[in-house]
Amino acid sequence: MGRVPDPLSTSTPVDNTAEPSLIPDLITRIPWPGWALFIAILAAGVLLVSCLLCVIYCCCHRCQRRRKKPKDKEAVGLSSAHSSTTTHLVQPDVDCLEPCSGGLQQWGRLLLSLEYDFGSQEIRVGLRQAENLKAEGTADPYARISVSTQAGRRHETKVHRGTLCPMFEETCCFLVPPAELPRATLKVQLLDFKRFSEHELLGELQLSLSTVDPLHVLESWYLLGPPGTTELEQMGELCFSLRYVPSSGRLTVVVLEARGLNPGLVEPYVKVQLMLNQRKWKKRKTSSKKGTTMPYFNEAFTFLVPFSQLQSVDLVLAVWAHGLHHRAEPIGKVLLGPRASGQPLQHWADMLAHARRPIAQWHHLQSPREVDRALALKPHLPLPRPHS
Repeated sequence: MGRVPDPLSTSTPVDNTAEPSLIPDLITRIPWPGWALFIAILAAGVLLVSCLLCVIYCCCHRCQRRRKKPKDKEAVGLSSAHSSTTTHLVQPDVDCLEPCSGGLQQWGRLLLSLEYDFGSQEIRVGLRQAENLKAEGTADPYARISVSTQAGRRHETKVHRGTLCPMFEETCCFLVPPAELPRATLKVQLLDFKRFSEHELLGELQLSLSTVDPLHVLESWYLLGPPGTTELEQMGELCFSLRYVPSSGRLTVVVLEARGLNPGLVEPYVKVQLMLNQRKWKKRKTSSKKGTTMPYFNEAFTFLVPFSQLQSVDLVLAVWAHGLHHRAEPIGKVLLGPRASGQPLQHWADMLAHARRPIAQWHHLQSPREVDRALALKPHLPLPRPHS
């Protein structure tokens, strides 16, 4: 029988010198279709080219900036122009606008509207806004408005926190008969509110009302001037704190001290009075202090005021003293409550916003007649008299 040759024993020539290629081997092992692999390679190439272009552009741009050295700007002014054109016919430089105005703009400006009502014989002053007030950093400005023909009558606006361009949008009225209108002067003072120190004047405006047209409403901007040396009538200042607890309805008034009182006054003391629905309700008073224009009281008074009645209550603090005729008279008053205005209204609002926390503040004393006029107290009903 013939022997079948063993396939394993059959010797075939093997080329041990041939090595498989690396990249084709990797391509054959990747389980991706060919078109997907082609797209991936193409995207990688585009990304690489884009990065190279960005690097080249940045390098070129940086080199160009280094080559261009900054040159000093040539100052072109009216004095350097040699021509027949006069300087007053040409618009001035921008940098020269403020110095050429005489320095008035550094105090800011004020937008006012003035209107005269013949029926009520009142001048209506509309304080719209102020701009570019001069202060260190920010300020808490408010305005104080008065007319020379009404001594002791003034209006204080709301305090605006942290701004040099306050928007007031407030209107007040002053009684000025037509005969007194030509010689009346409107005075507007801008002040920076300070809770525990003297308020700083930011600027003021004095405007003669003789320029007011009674038949038209005038609204325009006015430049503020530097604060004047003459102040409105000062009757002193009073410092006190307010604290209200809504749960128990306790209103605590702590009279701390006063300053700037008239040296001719004797034994000053403070009366604290509550009004309910424009009628006298409750009152207290401090002890009198002798021989001082800066009395220190530090006396507390507590009133029970339910929260439901808080919007109908007026609080009045009045400084009394004995004058030359040995008769106690009110020196000045401060009105607080929902019908107040200016700083007193702000103090009342701060008390309500920070319940159970005492809020202390200095207040300028106002004329007693002005406060009484603002209160408009209703008279008590007279008792019936027996017929004789």
